[in-house]
Amino acid sequence: MTPARGTASRTQAARDGDGMVASMLEAIPFPCAAFTRGDGGLVAANRSYRDAFGGLEGHDHRARLLASLSGVDGDSTESSHEVNAPHSNRWYALHWGIAEVAGATLDMLTAVDISARIEALDSHKSQQEKLLFTSRLMSVGEMAATLAHELNQPLAAIVNYLNGSLRLVDQAGGPVQVERALVAARTQAEHAAAVISRVREFVRAREPRRDAHDVAQITGTVVELLRLEAERLQLRIELALAADLPPVHADRVMVEQVLLNLVKNAIEAMREVPAAQRGLRIEGRVNLDGEVEVRVCDRGEGLSEEQGRQLFSPFFTTKSDGLGIGLAICRSIIEYHEGRLFFEPREGGGSVFGFTLPPADGRG
Repeated sequence: MTPARGTASRTQAARDGDGMVASMLEAIPFPCAAFTRGDGGLVAANRSYRDAFGGLEGHDHRARLLASLSGVDGDSTESSHEVNAPHSNRWYALHWGIAEVAGATLDMLTAVDISARIEALDSHKSQQEKLLFTSRLMSVGEMAATLAHELNQPLAAIVNYLNGSLRLVDQAGGPVQVERALVAARTQAEHAAAVISRVREFVRAREPRRDAHDVAQITGTVVELLRLEAERLQLRIELALAADLPPVHADRVMVEQVLLNLVKNAIEAMREVPAAQRGLRIEGRVNLDGEVEVRVCDRGEGLSEEQGRQLFSPFFTTKSDGLGIGLAICRSIIEYHEGRLFFEPREGGGSVFGFTLPPADGRG
């Protein structure tokens, strides 16, 4: 009978110890819990712990708790961890200690919510990245201003030479093919001059000129500029613009540059694709929000989910020789026009890049 009384006494002592631990933990204002040193089972926890981790699978066992929070070994000897609770997306600093209670050794856990600090650090990092991006854009702007100044006069001279050549061909009754080539060259040179003019205005922070423009004309200009490059790749550009597209309220040259960049990216994405599989389609429609939506669809290799998430981040690029500012600038231009730039995978393989613009109706 004596051993039985001894066992009962030890069991009662353990219960008293657990009750003492539970009472002690309730007095602590942040999540706390006690686990056995042997099997790691939960002995006691305060209300704050249950509120913070009760919805997490494995919260009642040390090893499973750590695995659920951070994937670390449950037998880790580290005294502290900074972890994210996936069920609440809160960040905690976990601190471990050892306590002797009623003859038993317990692992004591305290968890401090550090979500505000993590958010502040993320915000600070984001601000630093934006400052770096702004600084680099200022450098790009200075280079753009210099290039615009240096290229303006040669382009004007090229246009003058082409006009003179056209007059000579007309007077001499030259071949039609030569005349067409000269007209195409003049068109390209005039477009380049217009782009440079807009770059100079953009660098000087002047207000872009926004008025009503036909999407079909904008698209036609871009397709003509890239026609030779597409022909070299044996690539046909298919146009699928709705017949009733309303004019858009936009700066024509800036929108042309956005579309030009998207189409060039689409062409480059299909360089390694067999010629028979290449397909580039430019679509135009009015979406459910009443905006004009332009979509550039390619049959390239497409992008991974991770690449899709970072696509419009400054200085992110999938090209070995890319700067990673093209799409970021395109997004800034489209957002200035009260639209949005977007990406989505294309059904059957490839990518879709598109943007929206407001219709010109009712706008000055």
